[in-house]
Amino acid sequence: MRHSLRLLAQVERSTRFLEAGAPTGLAGLLTHSAPRSTLLYLYNDTLEKLKQFPESSVYRQSTEALTKHRLRILEEVKPEGLEEWQSRIQSAIDAFPNAFRKVPTSIADKSFNIIWRPHATEGSASADYDEEYSGASHLEGPKYEDDKQNLGTAMARDMRAEGEKIPRIEAEPSLTGEQIGEIELKIGAGLIEEVIQVAEGEAKLVETLLEAKVWEDLEEKPTEGQWEYYQRDTHTGTTQAR
Repeated sequence: MRHSLRLLAQVERSTRFLEAGAPTGLAGLLTHSAPRSTLLYLYNDTLEKLKQFPESSVYRQSTEALTKHRLRILEEVKPEGLEEWQSRIQSAIDAFPNAFRKVPTSIADKSFNIIWRPHATEGSASADYDEEYSGASHLEGPKYEDDKQNLGTAMARDMRAEGEKIPRIEAEPSLTGEQIGEIELKIGAGLIEEVIQVAEGEAKLVETLLEAKVWEDLEEKPTEGQWEYYQRDTHTGTTQAR
């Protein structure tokens, strides 16, 4: 249904590719400019952080399985000219390993993905170079006390100078509207822009749980019987059989 809304929103356009910034059919949600490279970054970032969780962690097991499943779906749908693009930017990838890296795909072949971190392209965006993933969007102005304390440091950064140190690479070839529809159908979680929002939230959640080390025991042990009330099928029924 939601994929149909996107098609209706772009019914007047005959191009094979979705127009970045165009309406998706959902209020407040616009067509993403680089959904594949964005999800590649988010999924790989999530999987890297999950490696720091104990293997026995149920959260790690479930999140890892879902992320790998969706990553494989994404990898199986390749934009036209992907291999040629990878060859053209190979020299930049090798010269700046801290900004870009090659990650083998989960598919049983010798293919790989090229991903880059958001900070690698900060300060280098321009009118003809705005395809890279720059992280989740934020509300304007500091929201928390920690944000206010770090605001001075952030404002003192010379973003232009930092950006000049990173080479400008051309964007990964775009997926066609049909290919994006195929990914959306296989994942089954709405439009690809919605899938990106979920992936951004998961990446933040993994970082928060990792920082809190949620797998460790509680500092204060729960008293005996503290959680019994919340166990399944332990409540007293309120309806009487007739």
